[in-house]
Amino acid sequence: MPFDDLESAARAGTRRANRPVALWLFGMCAMLLVVIALGGATRLTGSGLSIMEWAPLRGALPPLSEAEWHRLYGLYQQIPQYELVNKGFGLDGFKSIFWLEWTHRLWGRLIGIAFLLPLVWFTIRGRIGWRLVPRLAGLFVLGGLQGAVGWFMVASGFAAQSTAVSPYRLVIHLILALLLYAAILWTALSLWREGTAPAAAPPALRRGTGVTCALLALTIVAGGFVAGLKAGLTYNTFPLMDGRWIPEGYAMLEPVMRNLTENVAAVQFNHRLLATLTALLATATVWFGLRQGLSTGQRAAMLALGGAVGLQYLLGVATLLSVVPVSLGTGHQAMAVLVLTAALVALHLQRGR
Repeated sequence: MPFDDLESAARAGTRRANRPVALWLFGMCAMLLVVIALGGATRLTGSGLSIMEWAPLRGALPPLSEAEWHRLYGLYQQIPQYELVNKGFGLDGFKSIFWLEWTHRLWGRLIGIAFLLPLVWFTIRGRIGWRLVPRLAGLFVLGGLQGAVGWFMVASGFAAQSTAVSPYRLVIHLILALLLYAAILWTALSLWREGTAPAAAPPALRRGTGVTCALLALTIVAGGFVAGLKAGLTYNTFPLMDGRWIPEGYAMLEPVMRNLTENVAAVQFNHRLLATLTALLATATVWFGLRQGLSTGQRAAMLALGGAVGLQYLLGVATLLSVVPVSLGTGHQAMAVLVLTAALVALHLQRGR
């Protein structure tokens, strides 16, 4: 058999071996997308502080008796959010926020199970290369750490006079979720494409897409501070903020670096600016890429990136102008993950072999 035929047969065998593992990891990305969206909904509805206990095992079961419901409600009545926001809303009101947070935590537990059991099975069956096992095991540990960080974030909302979690802890929780998502997606793409030999995109396009990914990540982090400070509830006009391009009081805090994370006006302006720069860079990168001799897959990825960025920008403006309703706010957070997905897929496909 000619050497080229042997090489083609080897690549085909590699694809067949890797693709079940890649499909599993793509499924994990879908589950992570859901949990990130649920996290946005719990934040927007104020549900995140409704469960006062961190019980990784026992907490998987919902309250099974009226006595247990009253016990949990009694715990919730001890925190400032109840006194300052929800006082007197009754057991039924408590249940309405409890179930959303409980679903968010349960989905996180299911992600852990859906990751660990196939990992063990694929490893025992020899379907995962020995070099990949430590990486996947590390991602499982990172997922467990994310649960602990989630409780660390929630606990910050129990402090005196606090009705929400710390913006800093919220952003840490968000960053870890996105790192986990990106690492699993990149690994899945590598496995799916292993054994193929596509041509690499021009270096200038790869650099542009890489910078777009980095700027997008920074924009999402800035959005985390917007969420943590509830900055979207003010300056609900676009493109001006209270009739100004740069809002009054942009640098009113000292030292000046505090404005980047603690000043509502500055935080919202920065997110707007970063989002606009990301949209412009992504549009320019897509325009440049489509003028190159790209493969069908690479062109499709660039078009998906351009479309996702444009839709997310419009969704962000709509969310702001309508003063952050739960539906649009949740959609905006989920769409950010889809934009990140499109950017990472485009970058991966441009790497060639």
